[in-house]
Amino acid sequence: MAIIKPFQGVRPPKELASTLACLPYDVMNSAEAAQMAAGKPESLLHITRAEIDCSVGTDVHSEEVYNKSVENYNQFKKKGWLKQDVEAKYYIYAQTMEGRTQYGIVGAASCDDYHNGIIKKHELTRPDKEEDRMILTRYLNANIEPVFFSYKAVPEIDAIVSSIVKNQTPDYDFVAEDGFGHHLWPINDAETNKKLEWLFATKVPFTYVADGHHRTAAAARIGIEKKNQNPNHTGEEAYNFFMAVHFPDNQLKIIDYNRVVKDLNGLSEPTFMDAIKKVFDVTLLGKSIFHPTKLHEFSMYLNCNWYKLNAKSGTYNDHDPIGVLDVTILSKLVLDGILGVKDLRTTTKVEFVGGIRGLGELSNRVDSGDMKVAFALYPVSMQQLIDIADTGNIMPPKTTWFEPKLRSGLVIHEL
Repeated sequence: MAIIKPFQGVRPPKELASTLACLPYDVMNSAEAAQMAAGKPESLLHITRAEIDCSVGTDVHSEEVYNKSVENYNQFKKKGWLKQDVEAKYYIYAQTMEGRTQYGIVGAASCDDYHNGIIKKHELTRPDKEEDRMILTRYLNANIEPVFFSYKAVPEIDAIVSSIVKNQTPDYDFVAEDGFGHHLWPINDAETNKKLEWLFATKVPFTYVADGHHRTAAAARIGIEKKNQNPNHTGEEAYNFFMAVHFPDNQLKIIDYNRVVKDLNGLSEPTFMDAIKKVFDVTLLGKSIFHPTKLHEFSMYLNCNWYKLNAKSGTYNDHDPIGVLDVTILSKLVLDGILGVKDLRTTTKVEFVGGIRGLGELSNRVDSGDMKVAFALYPVSMQQLIDIADTGNIMPPKTTWFEPKLRSGLVIHEL
């Protein structure tokens, strides 16, 4: 069963929450981070992307940048922009997007749970990206940014969350610049915290990494590293845990994650279309953007026209948790089978576009001449994600896109 504990969060005063909180470090480059933090000395980006306070061109992985992160973190605490709660507790973190609100519980997940498979994953990680977050965690001795977890909904946990949200004013309640709402309630009652810890330990057999595989892997490795360095290790030290926001699966919605391709692998457009028609039923739709409406239905944009593609029977396996995925079908039938793309992790021919940008972004990329063809996919479901994680399988790259992104800085977990 899952071990998820309350902890003494480090967080901003109410009046600073909206300006200190920021998007995760990995959804922007240095220039974008500098622009987002402009005029905001209290933005957490000064810690998570500290290169913005160094000379232009400074290597983001240099010791200078990591030292600047530590300097800025200490200054934030000295100025009172970040303060640690006196008591260990859970926090309810809710996000609102397009009229829909999802409620997660911020708690300290167990590093051991990650290593023994209680925390389940669905993506592979890259060692270089893990190492970067490990180095920053070592320097700061803290999990600065949360990871995004899910679990199969538990009615008793839902009832506790609902009661607190109904009867307690949130400490933080703001709408970010992207229009998404963020709300946070500390759970101050000791008995409620004990009840939640018990419910996780008895009702939640597994948790699932939804977003943040690299941060999760890095945090778990740091826990092992610190354990090996401590001859008096007990297992109760803060470094044995890392910060995650746990959302019930029935509140989450995955949005589409689409593909644009640079060329047709030497094929003419008619030859390419002939190959497409061998594995898809094709409908020409013209200038109107088409969003796939069901599994195994795709949209394609080529030469100023949208097409609806339906995968032909026999080209996929609905009884295989990987074979049923539309990303698998597209990769097998088109990207590999027609366009010669063998490895999505290393290719430079394919780029990925999150559905939050809209399908107009796909046609813009093709019309500009930057790309040749674009494909939009029907989103993966939470049940598909859970099925893949439960069977020990790994999703193809860039399969899931969760929105809204967790804001960093609302709560920090020190080790």
